[in-house]
Amino acid sequence: MKLLRVGEKGKEIPAILDENNKLRDISSHIKDLNPDFLNFETLSKLKNLDLTKLPEISNSQRIGACVNKPGKFVAIGLNYSDHAKETGAKIPSEPIVFMKATSSISGPNDNIIKPKNF
Repeated sequence: MKLLRVGEKGKEIPAILDENNKLRDISSHIKDLNPDFLNFETLSKLKNLDLTKLPEISNSQRIGACVNKPGKFVAIGLNYSDHAKETGAKIPSEPIVFMKATSSISGPNDNIIKPKNF
C-alpha cells in the first residue's frame, strides 16, 4: 500500500496508489496523512478498501510531503552499511540518531527554499 498526499501546496489531499499505478482519492475515508490519522486502525481500514471504487486522480498531480504536520522528525544516520561505505564513513557500532526540523519536509519534486538570511 503506497499512501501519498497530492495537489497544490497547502491543499493536498490523501491518495493511494493502486496496483495499476493509478492514484485514487481516499479523502472520503481519511482527512489527511498526519499523526492524528496514521494509526493501525486507520491503516487497516484503508487496507480493506476496494480501490477500484475510489475516484481516480490524475497522475500529473504534484506529490506533496508524505505527512502533514508531523510532531517530530527523528532520523537514523548511516543506517545501511552500503550508505556508510559510499560516504567514506566507518560503519557505526551504535545508531546515529538525529532530529530534523519538521519544516524541512517537502514533496519529492518540490524546490528547496533557502531561508532569506542564510
